[in-house]
Parts: sequence; C-alpha cells; structure tokens
Amino acid sequence: MRRTDGRTPTSCFVHAALGLGCAQRRIARIAVTRRAQREDSVTINTDTAPTTVETFATKMSTHKLLRLAGLSAVLAGTCYVLVGLFHPPNLASSVTSTRWQVVHVLACAMSLFGLLGITGLYLRQAVKSGWLGLAGYLLFSFWLVLIMGFSFVEAFVLPRIAHTTPAFVQSWMGMFTGPKGTFDLGVLPAVWTLSAPVYILGGLLFGIATWRAGVLPRWAGALLAVGTVLAPIASQLPNASQPKVAVPVGVALAWLGYALWSERRAHDVLAPQPTLRSQVG
Repeated sequence: MRRTDGRTPTSCFVHAALGLGCAQRRIARIAVTRRAQREDSVTINTDTAPTTVETFATKMSTHKLLRLAGLSAVLAGTCYVLVGLFHPPNLASSVTSTRWQVVHVLACAMSLFGLLGITGLYLRQAVKSGWLGLAGYLLFSFWLVLIMGFSFVEAFVLPRIAHTTPAFVQSWMGMFTGPKGTFDLGVLPAVWTLSAPVYILGGLLFGIATWRAGVLPRWAGALLAVGTVLAPIASQLPNASQPKVAVPVGVALAWLGYALWSERRAHDVLAPQPTLRSQVG
C-alpha cells in the first residue's frame, strides 16, 4: 500500500527515527553547553569582597596602632616612675653627675612616649569620654611638650655649661627651688609656673573622663587624677623627696597603656571570606 505522497510506511518510519536521533543529540548539546556556562559563571563577588577585605585590613591597622600606643604609654609610665624614684636633688651641684643626665634622658623619653601613648588612650575612648576627655588630652599633651623642652636642656645643656656659665645653672635651679638667680631667663620661669596647673588640670580631667567612659580600667583613671592633684604636696616635702610624687602618675600611665596594649577584639581576629555568587546564563 502506497501513501499519496509517494513514501512507503517503511521510509516514514526511518525518517521519524532519524529525526528523533537528531533531536536527542541537539538536546544533549544544549545540556552540555548550559552546564559549562553554569560552571564558568561561579565567580567572586567583586562588588562586596574587596570592600570587606579592605574594611578588615583597616580595622587590623587601627588595632595595631592602638596597641603600639598602649606600649608607648607603658614605656612612658615606666620612665616616669624611674624619674620619680631616682631624680637627684635640684641643686646646681647635681647637674654634672651621671645620675642627673640619665634621669633627664629618661624624662625626655617619657615625654615622647607619653605623647604617643596619651593619644592612643584618648582615641580608644574618644566617643565615650566626650569633651572632658578631649580637654584633658589636650592639656596633658601640652604639659608633655613643655616638659620635653625643659628636660632636654637639663639633660644636654646644663651639664656642659655648669663650669663655664654657673650663673645660668643657678638661675635655672632657682625656678624649681628658689631663690631667684641673677641670670635673666626671660619667660622661662613663667612657662614653668604655667606648667603646674596645666599638669594638674590635664591629668584630673583625663582621669575623670576615663572613669566615666568605662572603656579602660577605671581605677587607673582614678589613680591618674589623684596622682596629678597631689603634685602641690611636693613643695612641702624635702628637696630630695619631691620628685617621688610623680610615681603614682607613672603607675597610672603604665596601667592604662598595658590595658590598651593587651586588649583583644573578636571582630578584629576573624578574617572575612570573599563571597561567591552563581550567574547562570
């Protein structure tokens, strides 16, 4: 029996089988192509990954800087304690001794490390310490700058001119213990007198701000405040004992610095992983 189109049933069956085979091959190629596209489309999310990594790096850098500032505060406090314990009497005869020079080199180091340390201590609690912390930080930093200048002269200038210009040395000592010397020191005596209230007010405000903020050890802040307020008592003590009033302040600085240096934060320890996204074409 023949079909009207001239093809036999057998030829129709062969054509249908061939067509089905072609369709299956075409479907298989499409499936393979899509699978390959799916595998190629798994990429790193470049919109979020770099931002996350950069944020983590910034946090780590900030944390490291604060730890270094804490270490600086520890060194400053240690130097201040040593200065208070071993400072020789403020006499013209003391300036040529090795002990005098060593102590005032330590005082210079205390001022430098103190500036770095007090900056880190303030930044760590800046938000919670408010204007009180800012005022205390600025005043105490200003005192450190003043003391660095005076300590530099005492460490590197006075020992070298003690025999050639004794009047200058005597007038310099007169700023601390009196009586006033014959050599004109200009505004230096006024600057030294100004340094006392700056020291007391700066330490008091910063100590109170630290207590109120509660970020760093509160009792260390209290010790700093009390230690600086005790400074006027030094004038009532014998000459050799006056510098020892600085010891509580040195202990407070080292205490605060150690707390900042040893601080750990969980979100700074765990590194973020880049996120993946699948893009199917």
